[in-house]
Amino acid sequence: MEEGEDSCLPLDMAWIKRQYSKGQIDRAGALLVALNSEMLVPADEVDPAFVVINNWRSAHSYPLQAIKMNLLRRAKKIDSEALIAQRLKRLPSITLKLIHNPNMKLSQMQDIGGCRAVMATMKDVKKLVRVYERSRIKNPRHGRPIQHAHDDYISNPKPDGYRSYHLIFKYQSKYQDKKAFEGQRIEIQLRSRLQHAWATAVETVQTFTGQALKAKIKAGSDPEWLRFFALMGSAIALREGCALVPGTPQNEKELVQEIRHLASKLAVHDTLSAWGFAAQRVMSNPGDAKTFLLVLDSNKKTLVTTPFRADELKKAFEMYLKVEKDSAEHPEIQAVLVSVDSIAALEEAYPNYFLDTNAFLDAMSEAIG
Repeated sequence: MEEGEDSCLPLDMAWIKRQYSKGQIDRAGALLVALNSEMLVPADEVDPAFVVINNWRSAHSYPLQAIKMNLLRRAKKIDSEALIAQRLKRLPSITLKLIHNPNMKLSQMQDIGGCRAVMATMKDVKKLVRVYERSRIKNPRHGRPIQHAHDDYISNPKPDGYRSYHLIFKYQSKYQDKKAFEGQRIEIQLRSRLQHAWATAVETVQTFTGQALKAKIKAGSDPEWLRFFALMGSAIALREGCALVPGTPQNEKELVQEIRHLASKLAVHDTLSAWGFAAQRVMSNPGDAKTFLLVLDSNKKTLVTTPFRADELKKAFEMYLKVEKDSAEHPEIQAVLVSVDSIAALEEAYPNYFLDTNAFLDAMSEAIG
C-alpha cells in the first residue's frame, strides 16, 4: 500500500473536517500572534479564534494517520524495531513559529500534523530516505499524497546541532469521501536513535530551564547550554559518519575536550538524571486507547497521561484545547496530544515528556570516554 491508498482506514471514526475558510484560519492565526505580542485584542474575538484554530489542527488527523501508516510499513521493512509516532503541533509551538516567521500564514504551516520514524542506525535512515525518493520518482501524482518538499538536516545540520531528515507531503486522495482533506500538509521526520536521544535531551533542558534552545531567537538562553548541545550534535555526527555541526571543532580531540569542560561545568549528568528521577508518573489505564494527552508540570514534577479510544477523538481535541488555554499563563505546564500503537511505545517515542534522558547520557559518556 502506497501513500494515498487509504481506503482501509476506518470510515466509522469521527475524523474532524475543516469547517472554516483559509481566510478565517489565517485571521485566527494573526490573532494568536497578537495575543502573545501584548497587543489589544477584542475579548469577544478570542474564544472564536481558538475554536477555528483547534478545528484546523484537528482536521489534520486523518491525513496524518494515512501518511503515518505508510511510514510505519516502510520503516518496519527496514528496521523491525523502528519506532513510529505521530502528533498534532502544540498551540505554543504554533504561536512561536508564527511569531518567528511573520510572513507565514497559519493555513500554510507545514508541520501542524507530524509523524516520525526513529531508526536504529544512520544506515537505516538512509535506506528509508531512498525508499521515499524512489517512490516519488516512480509513482504518479494523481490520487496519492505528493511529496511537496524536503529538508536534509543530517547532511546540513542546524547550527544548534539539530539533525533529522524532513519530508513534507501535501495530502490528496482518489477517494471522494477524503477530498475534504486535500491540500493539507503533513511533515515526516526520519532520524536515528542517537539523533532522537539528542533531541530528547534538548527538550528536557528546555522544559526545566525555560530556555528557548530550539528557537531561532536565542535571547535569554544560556550560551553554555547552547554550545554544549551543538558540540554533542557534532560528537554524535562523528560517531555516525555524518557532517559536523557548523562552528564546532573539526578536530576530535578538541571537540571532546570542550564537551568535557562544559559537561562538568553544567553538571549535565547529575542535572538530567535528577530531573528524570524526580518525575512522578501518573498513568491512567490505557485499555484499548491509541491517542494520549500528556500534560507535564515541570514545577511539580508531574506527568498526567489521559488515554482516549478511537471513538473519542472529538473529546480528545476539546480537552487538548482546554488544557492549552488554561495553561497559557503557565509556561511550566506543557501539553501534547500524541498517537502511538502502545503505551510502551508512547514512553519511548516521547521520552522528554517522561523525562528519560538515559540514552543521551550514554551517548555523552561514549563521546568523552
